[in-house]
Amino acid sequence: MISELIRKTEIQAAKRLIDKAQSVAIVTHMSPDGDALGSSLAFAHYLRTLGKDPVAVIVPNRFPDFLAWMPGAGDILVYENSAQECNTILASADLLLCLDFNEPKRIGKVAEALCSSQAKKLMIDHHLHPDSFPDVTISYPDSPSTAELVFRLICAFGDFDCISLPVAECIYTGMMTDTGNFSFNSNHVDTYNIIAELVRIGIDKDSIYNLVFNTYSADRMRLMGYCLYRKMQIFPEQHTALIALDRHELYRFNFTSGDAEGLVNLPLQIKDIYYSVFMREDKDKIKISFRSQGDRPVNEYASLFFNGGGHKNAAGGENYETVEKAVALFTSTFKDYFNK
Repeated sequence: MISELIRKTEIQAAKRLIDKAQSVAIVTHMSPDGDALGSSLAFAHYLRTLGKDPVAVIVPNRFPDFLAWMPGAGDILVYENSAQECNTILASADLLLCLDFNEPKRIGKVAEALCSSQAKKLMIDHHLHPDSFPDVTISYPDSPSTAELVFRLICAFGDFDCISLPVAECIYTGMMTDTGNFSFNSNHVDTYNIIAELVRIGIDKDSIYNLVFNTYSADRMRLMGYCLYRKMQIFPEQHTALIALDRHELYRFNFTSGDAEGLVNLPLQIKDIYYSVFMREDKDKIKISFRSQGDRPVNEYASLFFNGGGHKNAAGGENYETVEKAVALFTSTFKDYFNK
């Protein structure tokens, strides 16, 4: 038995939008992760079973290779590679689904086309402080993942029988990756009841784990060793670890999209380390990941100092200067905050 979470008025409003729509475009956030792709692909498969056509999935930029096995991943449109085609789709769609992001800035250059589209907009997300641009918003920050919300919504529509094996595999991938393989934000009975239903449908959860976590390149493994041996700084009084990499260091290890996935979690395996921060130089900014354990929020700090936000134990941010300046800002501010 899975408890009711989504309000009935939201379920009804979302169903009306979907029933009226024929052509649908699904959009998710920049640097799409397992939950972004899992929830988007799952909903795309579901909509096609309802006879919706066309259904397009658009991501702002390239997604990691270890997620390319997911059913339907080969049909995803990458905006930075096909902007004109994506703009046409967004302009002509009846309905735009906004999955796993809470405000337009999270989708980068796709934002202008999405916001200017006359299509109805439905948001399904689990991040704090959702923006007001959608026509219907289904936002539950207490949900461990957007993929779990997708499962709940399909069931609330009375369409459990439409959850095919591809839908189930995508939902499980989103649930698994957004909880660190159920190691944080996952102490909820409903989560495991949903997993049980997905296993009954036929997912091979062990195989999915291997496809996501055991397909890294040798270069990525060497990068991980370099981070831990050469780059990790420990601040014992604040129970904090920091890893920061510039672009030249990334090039040494033939860095590709997805190679940084999970690196921020590694220091949390050290005894008495409760906070971990990972910085890396991207094309036009410093991307920053924050993780913590227990009742130790990092999202407020990310918002205050690094134009970011997210969940209590898992947040992101960015800085538009150099790695050195981003590190300096962190080291000059985090001690008072984390000491609290």
